[in-house]
Amino acid sequence: MTPISVRHTHRDSRISPIMELAHSLLLNEEALAQITEAKRPVFIFEWLRFLDKVLVAANKTDVKEKQKKLVEQLSGLISSSPGPPTRKLLAKNLAALYSIGDTFTVFQTLDKCNDIIKNKDDTAAYLPTKLAAVACVGAFYEKMGRMLGSAFPETVNNLLKSLKSAESQGRSEILMSLQKVLNGLGGAAASCHRDIYKNARSLLSDRSMAVRCAVAKCLLELQNEAVFMWTAELENIATLSFKALESSNYGVRVAVAKLLGTVMATALMPKQATVMRQNVKRATLDEVLELMATGFLRGGSGFLKSGGEMLKVGGSVNREVRVGVTQAYVVFVTTLGGQWLERSFATFLSHVLDLVSHPRATQTHVEAVYSRRCVSFILRATVGSLLGEKAQIAAAKEICQAIGKQMKVVEAVVNDTSSENKSGAADIAASQHVMVCALQELGSLVQSLNATASPLIQEASIGLLETVTSVLLHPSMAARLAAAWCLRCVAVALPFQLTPFIDRCAERLNNLKTSPEAVSGYSFAMAALLGGVHQCPLGIPHAKGKMVVSIAEDLLRTAAQNSRLSLQRTQAGWLLLGALMTLGPSVVRYHLPKMLLLWRNVFPRSLKELEAEKARGDSFTWQVTLEGRAGALCAMRSFVAHCPELLTEDVIRKLMTPIECAMTMMSHIPSVIKAHGAHLKASAAMVRLRLYDILALLPPKTYEGSFNALLRELVAEFTLTDNSANTTTSLLRSLCHYDDSVLLGSWLQETDHKSIEDQLQPNSASGSGALEHDPSSIYLRIPAGEAVPGPLPLGVSVIDASVALFGVVFPHVSYKHRLQMLDHFAECVKQAKGVRQQAVQLNIFTAVLSALKGLAENKSTLGPEEVRKSALTLVMGALDNPNPILRCAAGEALGRMAQVVGEATFIARMAQYSFDKLKSARDVVSRTGHSLALGCLHRYVGGIGSGQHLKTSVSILLALAQDGTSPEVQTWSLHSLALIVDSSGPMYRGYVEPTLSLVLTLLLTVPPSHTEVHQCLGRCLGAIITTVGPELQGNGATISTIRSSCLVGCAITQDHSDSLVQAAAISCLQQLHMFAPRHVNLSSLVPSLCVHLCSSHLLLRRAAVACLRQLAQREAAEVCEYAMSLAKNAGDKENSGINMSATTPLSGGKDEESEKKDEMDDDTMFTTLGEEDKSKPSVAPRWATRVFAADCLCRVIMLCENADQAHFDLAMARSAKLRNPANDLLVLHLSDLIRMAFMAATDHSNQLRMAGLQALEDIIKKFASVPEPEFPGHVILEQYQANVGAALRPAFSQDTPSDIIAKACQVCSTWIGSGVVSDLNDLRRVHNLLVSSLDKVQAGKGSSSQLYRESATTMEKLAVLKAWAEVYVVAMNIKKEAETKPKRTIKTTDDEDDDYGTIDELPPDSLITLVQPELPILSRLWLAALKDYALLTLPAEFSSQLPPDGGAFYTPETIDTARLHYRNSWAPILHAVALWLNSTGFTSSEPIEETSVSGSQKRPTPVILNQAPGATANTKSLPEINKDRMHLILGVSIQFLCSPRPEEPIEHVTACLQALHTLLDSPCARIHIGEDQLIGVELLNVLHRLLLTWNPPSVQLLVTGVVQQIVRAAQDHLQEKRNTLNEDDMEKETCPVLGEGGDSGGLVPGKSLVFATMELLMFILVRHMPHLSTKMSDSPSHVSTKTQLSEESARLVAASVTILSDLPSLCSPAGCMTILPTILFLIARILKDTAIKSGDNQVPLPVSAALQGIKNIVTLSMAKTDQTQKQWTDLIRSTLACILEYSQPDDSMPIPDEVSMLTAIALFLWSASTEIIGVQSLQNGCMNRFKNALNSCDPWVQAKCYQLLLSVFQHSNRALSTPYIHSLAPIMVEKLKAVERSRPTSSTELLAVQEGIKVLETLVALGEEQNRVQLLALLVPTLISYLLDENAFDSALTASKDLHEFALQNLMHIGPLYPHAFKTVMGAAPELKTRLETAVRASQASKAKAAARQPAPAIHSAPTIKLKTSFF
Repeated sequence: MTPISVRHTHRDSRISPIMELAHSLLLNEEALAQITEAKRPVFIFEWLRFLDKVLVAANKTDVKEKQKKLVEQLSGLISSSPGPPTRKLLAKNLAALYSIGDTFTVFQTLDKCNDIIKNKDDTAAYLPTKLAAVACVGAFYEKMGRMLGSAFPETVNNLLKSLKSAESQGRSEILMSLQKVLNGLGGAAASCHRDIYKNARSLLSDRSMAVRCAVAKCLLELQNEAVFMWTAELENIATLSFKALESSNYGVRVAVAKLLGTVMATALMPKQATVMRQNVKRATLDEVLELMATGFLRGGSGFLKSGGEMLKVGGSVNREVRVGVTQAYVVFVTTLGGQWLERSFATFLSHVLDLVSHPRATQTHVEAVYSRRCVSFILRATVGSLLGEKAQIAAAKEICQAIGKQMKVVEAVVNDTSSENKSGAADIAASQHVMVCALQELGSLVQSLNATASPLIQEASIGLLETVTSVLLHPSMAARLAAAWCLRCVAVALPFQLTPFIDRCAERLNNLKTSPEAVSGYSFAMAALLGGVHQCPLGIPHAKGKMVVSIAEDLLRTAAQNSRLSLQRTQAGWLLLGALMTLGPSVVRYHLPKMLLLWRNVFPRSLKELEAEKARGDSFTWQVTLEGRAGALCAMRSFVAHCPELLTEDVIRKLMTPIECAMTMMSHIPSVIKAHGAHLKASAAMVRLRLYDILALLPPKTYEGSFNALLRELVAEFTLTDNSANTTTSLLRSLCHYDDSVLLGSWLQETDHKSIEDQLQPNSASGSGALEHDPSSIYLRIPAGEAVPGPLPLGVSVIDASVALFGVVFPHVSYKHRLQMLDHFAECVKQAKGVRQQAVQLNIFTAVLSALKGLAENKSTLGPEEVRKSALTLVMGALDNPNPILRCAAGEALGRMAQVVGEATFIARMAQYSFDKLKSARDVVSRTGHSLALGCLHRYVGGIGSGQHLKTSVSILLALAQDGTSPEVQTWSLHSLALIVDSSGPMYRGYVEPTLSLVLTLLLTVPPSHTEVHQCLGRCLGAIITTVGPELQGNGATISTIRSSCLVGCAITQDHSDSLVQAAAISCLQQLHMFAPRHVNLSSLVPSLCVHLCSSHLLLRRAAVACLRQLAQREAAEVCEYAMSLAKNAGDKENSGINMSATTPLSGGKDEESEKKDEMDDDTMFTTLGEEDKSKPSVAPRWATRVFAADCLCRVIMLCENADQAHFDLAMARSAKLRNPANDLLVLHLSDLIRMAFMAATDHSNQLRMAGLQALEDIIKKFASVPEPEFPGHVILEQYQANVGAALRPAFSQDTPSDIIAKACQVCSTWIGSGVVSDLNDLRRVHNLLVSSLDKVQAGKGSSSQLYRESATTMEKLAVLKAWAEVYVVAMNIKKEAETKPKRTIKTTDDEDDDYGTIDELPPDSLITLVQPELPILSRLWLAALKDYALLTLPAEFSSQLPPDGGAFYTPETIDTARLHYRNSWAPILHAVALWLNSTGFTSSEPIEETSVSGSQKRPTPVILNQAPGATANTKSLPEINKDRMHLILGVSIQFLCSPRPEEPIEHVTACLQALHTLLDSPCARIHIGEDQLIGVELLNVLHRLLLTWNPPSVQLLVTGVVQQIVRAAQDHLQEKRNTLNEDDMEKETCPVLGEGGDSGGLVPGKSLVFATMELLMFILVRHMPHLSTKMSDSPSHVSTKTQLSEESARLVAASVTILSDLPSLCSPAGCMTILPTILFLIARILKDTAIKSGDNQVPLPVSAALQGIKNIVTLSMAKTDQTQKQWTDLIRSTLACILEYSQPDDSMPIPDEVSMLTAIALFLWSASTEIIGVQSLQNGCMNRFKNALNSCDPWVQAKCYQLLLSVFQHSNRALSTPYIHSLAPIMVEKLKAVERSRPTSSTELLAVQEGIKVLETLVALGEEQNRVQLLALLVPTLISYLLDENAFDSALTASKDLHEFALQNLMHIGPLYPHAFKTVMGAAPELKTRLETAVRASQASKAKAAARQPAPAIHSAPTIKLKTSFF
């Protein structure tokens, strides 16, 4: 075995022991002999699978060694009657073996196979052996082809001979082998071509569908080489194909269509090589198309050559043939390719349109609709997918011309009134269908082109709009509707056309009121356009609603004036009102009262009126009346469907009046029809349809009273009581379970051909949906999956509506009535006969299912015993109906009944009945029906409810599934089994093994042509995998066996030829991958999935995408790798498609590895988009693909951001690339990124422009700060300034839609604010774009002509204001930074300049100078926008306070949509306003100037802050205005911060907090907050809430900033009060106590600012240091780990401590005593926890804040009043005691930072001396700390300790300092003396000594005169001991030398200070004197030398020390 195969199997690493033995090159025969008979086929299959993988990778010599044995084993297997999958693999392996190893014995093996084939044994047992031999022959030729050339005539003859006598399996296998032979031999087999053709063609209409498919595939292979097929035999091939299509199934249609289409295409454009060989007469296009047309029009049987007879209308066209030929047309065009279609489009179009105008295609209306559907399908499938955007536009022009031509003909006929020509009417009838096809295709084309279609509209020469609108006057309604639909498509694609279209229709409706066609046509168009509004996000102006209402009213009012027009006007009026409702509640609200009135007036008020009516009218008035009432009901239904918000109880009551009238009228209609003729039936049916529709939408409670009458109508409707036609409902499909599709064959299947395959379904008029069946569908939402709405014919629709309503009403009906109805149903079924019985039964079952579904949804029950009994009889009767659809429905109904009855006994009874039936029944029908019943019972009751029947059900179904005689029984029983496995879940675990072994056995034996059985086997396999679930990862023997069985099962189904079986296999593998990912082999799975993405089968593509998506989420890197390798290996066109779709799911991948891959993939994707290989004609990507690509681009940038910083750092990226060239980093592609974003942003397509701008914004945000390594101080993006500017400019042009302008503004502000732009001119260019848009904003409301909804303008204006606000905020920040930076000297070195990046070229204030001129206008607009926003956020109950005519930027009608836009933009505006108010200091009072100057220059800017008219504005003083503004900002902020929605972007929260901070920066605002304490408290509470929900540290930091401002405001206010009090109360003795807490010291939560602040700060502290809270640290979940705080946490804690220490200043003395314990406790704890020794002696932020806080608190003056003195002293002492305790070194804790602790102690000693003196314990503690520090081995600690001691010793209160001097001075002297022995080696040590000496000197100075001598006697010798002698001086360390200098200096200084004492000391010790003198001399000498060298005297020693100390 070779390494490759080892790699291959590593994933299936744990295989069951048996299977392990199968993995060897030779078949392990001992192992095979030992296992049971049943398991052998699986073992052999597993070995063949292994061999298949190994042979390819194996070593040739290995193979040759064992070849003989292998051939023996394999050819032995041929005669062991292998099953279908085994024979396929066997053949493949044998062929592979010969092609790898030696080929001498191949002829022997071939002969052996031939002998088996010749064998006359026809028994079933010998069949598998024969088939295996046939398969081997095919495989040999396919693999080795011409090598076997000599033997092929004999082989072919052999095969053809046995073909004659073979049964169906043999026939299809032989044909497949022949196909392979032909494939392998190519042209070499020419001698046998004729024979094969002759033998095969007769089988094209074989009984067996599988054989037909095989023939088609064989002939398809043949036509590659056999020229005669597409020359002489062309017509015969066509005839044969048409015959083959008769009574065919879907698979045959696909195969035959492929054959027919390909042959026709080849006849037209033969392949070069074949043409060269023979002199071929080519067919012309006309001939080929003519041939195809005969199939389309004529159906199969027989050709009539003469055209005359062709036209005689007789016999219907065979629908299957028509559908098949339709598919063949598509294959034909696809084979010829897009370029051919482009060139010959005109011919092709006219041919296809002629098909629909042919009388044979349109014999009945339904047939005509079917033909239209087919033609539309041909056009859509070819034009829609083969042509690029340019070619599609050309095609649209052609279609336009075709429509124009047709219209001319029609107009000629209409205007030609002279002769009554019959042919004219026929022309018009035919032309309507041509029109419909052409217009629908035109609409679809324009809609798919979207904005790229604009040239079609703009070029006058094409005249698309004129052409389409001209059809609105066509005499036929179908054509008018199609034209209206086409207009809707154009308007949705190009929304800027929507409003002009509507206006134009309105104008025409007014002008052409007298033409019935015009009224009808233009109202259709208008309704269609209104229906399209919901697809245009920007909408239409609100006023259009009023216009529509007035037109509709006018039409309804004038309807009665002119009988020629009354019908059309009535219909048009109601149609328009129905369409108006789709605009939603915001428009309809205004017209509701009028609508209710109109509705009430249409219907008679009372029974009396109704009777009077009946007596009056003639048949025409009745027709108009009925149409009018149907229209009114339709408009009502539209209202209920689209405006549910307006349906109050009151409105429903008013609606019920006309509805009840309608119900009463229903019962009188039959007598009217009797009186006036049957032509009223249709109108009456329309009224019923509308009535059912609206009732189904209303709550049934509202019409309880009318249930009886209503149910009578409904039941009569669907039991066909008054209906002679056998119409069936179309709803059964949707009511049956989706999974049951396999039982109904292709009845439910979803395919790409669904729109035409629907015609072949068994229910009435299936697939004949067309607009003319129900004009109201022109404005409704299109149902998902349809291109054009296609309501079914009225007869079917009414039955559908009645069935649906029955389901709604049934749960609310009394049991008595339920029983009556069910009995009646049974009676109806009995009465009917034959076909009618089937129809009635289908309808009844659909209704019953609908009712049961309704019961289940309502959670109600079916009813008492007799109701159940009746229902059960009905259902059980249908379980053995010969019609499979009915059986399926009955099974479903049984399951649903069990669900709603929900009683175990009932379920048991039903199950038992089926058990008994199944045990006795032998016929297929009852076996299938009852097995499904079991499955459905389990499906709806679930595992628990039916657990007791599980065993019996499973055993019965397993037995049935083995019934090889009837594939149908196998299918149904396996399907039920799958349902049971699915619903039983874990309860099924005990039956997994037997089920699995059965599934495998069947997979290995059932012929592949029984695809349904295989599909069900796949379903079972998937269900079993799900049941076993995560257990599949286990390693036990049983689990390994189960797992390998599942894998084998998947392998077999994956290899099946049917795509649905393959789809099932994929979903099985997907499940397996979910539960046991290691065992799924991706290296083979991923490439096969990628190939399936291009499959022609929809369900297979879906399965592949779903599976890829799951794989990509888990193992994106591998998936990418395999997909990329596939794309690289295959350079053909399909794969560029594969590559595209493969990247779709990849954006799900999230692990880092995948993202790299991801991004490479997307980059390759773009390049393939742009420069696809020009040699092959492929379609350039259309706009949707490009938008997808742009979205991927943004996604890639986002993923890279999460992955690796190197993506955004050029220097890092370059070094990574050097290290490993395979590394691909985003920043290296920056120019591509910019180029792509630029291309997208400047495209025609609006969606692409949006995506491009979004990408541009992302790129700017992510790359703005990336430095350019080559030019320090610059950023990479600078070189792209021109590109960005150019990309933005087009977005600001006049006709750009609002959403794009809004996005562009956003990009502008991001770009300006990013700080990249270094060139003032470039900045100006972008800035001018914003200025130009600002002018637009000022234009005010209602000035420009409007194309879109008012809220679109709101969006645009707010976007502009937001962009300006963002720019202003950035500008102010830059300005502020520039002011805080020290003014740098002009000449600075370059390196200091880094952080200032681009400011080299731009002076820091340049941005603000650009914004400054606009500020007066901007500030006014900003305030206006904020005011609007504040009003719009009011809760609904205050809506009365909203201004009636809207705000500055919104109109009252569009309030709901406007809210969203305000919500997106208020935050930056708020921040900007706060900055502006702060910078102008609240001094400007805009609004006052406004009104005073309004006369002169106020013309162009009428945006005034809604003031009352007149001069009232002048009366407001500036403080009042400011107060209003303050309240506005605070109100908006508090409202938002109270509960920001979690989906709010964090930028809003930060902007809001920054705004508050900025606002409170100004004294004005602080006064305001100080005065009203409750505002402060409220703000603090809100901020506290915000912290609870928002975690990011940035938010918390901002919050602390705002809190600090609030505290400052309170402090200022208090100070102010105190000052005034002090002035007033100088005279008075008593002064009131100021500050919180008053006399008592109590703080009231909710009113107290201090309390609120502490609550909030405590929250922050506990969040970052959980152990501060006893609650937290005592809770069991708390782990006491104290980690170092992160930098952000440290900043937060520090800020909190600072604020805490400010709080006492807000309190009265008593209040201080309340809060101080807490504050001091916190500060001390924080000091303890954060003062941890660090290597670099940096003081952490929290520590410095804590120390500062201690200082602030200890020095509080006001706390020390008489009442609080004792408390205060206790507090201070306990705090100090705490700190002493905390600074005690403790092994368990990290080492505390002595310096900080000592500093804290020193602070206490310094500031609180009075409270501490004389407390012995504290004093000892402090001294110990100092002693420890002095003895510390860390010189830094010593130095700091000396400094602190210095301050203590110098303390003014001697009582404090004396004990310390006594205790610590001796230790110091010792320490300093010891220095002589160990001189300092580092600057730190030197510093310690210097600080110590300073302290000694201070002590000398403090000492009294009489003690001086003793003190100097300590100091002077120590200093002298530091001097070095001359010899040692040069060699000493610098620190040592510096010490010498220092000592010398000091001695020189002390001598003159205390001359007397100094002399005394020196005299006492002569050796000291000599040392000193030497040193002085040496020093002078060196100075002299230096002076000689350097003229300027340099004082050297002092500065060094200064530098050193300041440096530390």
